[in-house]
Amino acid sequence: MIVTVVGMPEGAAVRTDLAEARRRLAATRGLLVDVELPEGEQAEDGEPLARRLGLGDADLDWFGRPGEPARADFLGDVVGLVIPVVQDAHVTYAHAVAKDRYLVTAHRGPAPLASEITSHVRRERPRDAVALLFLVLQSALATFRRAAVAALLEVEELEDDMFRQRRPEQVYRLSRLRRRAALLHHTLLPYLQVMDEVITRRMTSPDFPAERRRLAREFQHMARLVLTDIETLQEAARRAFGSYSSLVAGEQNNVINRLAIVSVIFLPLSFLTGFFGMNFAFLTDELESRAVFWLLAIGLQVCVLAAAFYVLHRTRVWRRLRDEE
Repeated sequence: MIVTVVGMPEGAAVRTDLAEARRRLAATRGLLVDVELPEGEQAEDGEPLARRLGLGDADLDWFGRPGEPARADFLGDVVGLVIPVVQDAHVTYAHAVAKDRYLVTAHRGPAPLASEITSHVRRERPRDAVALLFLVLQSALATFRRAAVAALLEVEELEDDMFRQRRPEQVYRLSRLRRRAALLHHTLLPYLQVMDEVITRRMTSPDFPAERRRLAREFQHMARLVLTDIETLQEAARRAFGSYSSLVAGEQNNVINRLAIVSVIFLPLSFLTGFFGMNFAFLTDELESRAVFWLLAIGLQVCVLAAAFYVLHRTRVWRRLRDEE
């Protein structure tokens, strides 16, 4: 377990242990504490992390516990959040507890938000921990937006490549991108719903400060934009699948047209050869001369081929096939 304590607003960071972090949380105003927990899904035995840090009672026992879904709880003057964050191709969850005096975050393994939080403190110097919390929330939304935009660009590039030359592996890449879009949407939507409920309830309170009201509106606006980007990605993935299906259908139509051309040419010839290959009296008794053989065996087939090519030329089947290719 790695505990980092950052002083606000100067942004000086030091590594310490839980006991020292608890002492500073009780005595210092304007403090950021980041706890990096061991990776894995097994919860630690013993006292919950929130109590070990002196953050509160059983209402915060979920803090630092693995497998917690997205949540947003207001407990008097304390807010507790489980925030989804996109890390590489996966979605992880960061826990946060904020009060006017401090912001405490916890995550399993290295998280991209950890360094961004420290950067926010040093660069923007937020007035209090709640203002820093809203910066963290916007940074988490930014990870979803970056993932959605990157996937959208990949879908568009794949669709362009598909029209140049269709390959079977393209449909597997599209399936992967479609699953990624579904993961982003299914992860972010429940989180935004609980956040909207809590923020709306707090904003209706007359004692909610105007500055925090502004920060809450900015967060809601950015959340709507990110959700729109993810829905655009889903629509683009569906459109790309439709384009792929259309290309497959077009290729199948070309094959059917070629088979139809072959049938137009060879079906009459097959009929002639089959008919004159029958062993009945008229053919064996009357059609014995070489001239009759050449007239019927070759002449009729040449006439049939000429008629077939004339029909194909008049119906412009050749031209349609050449244009489609």
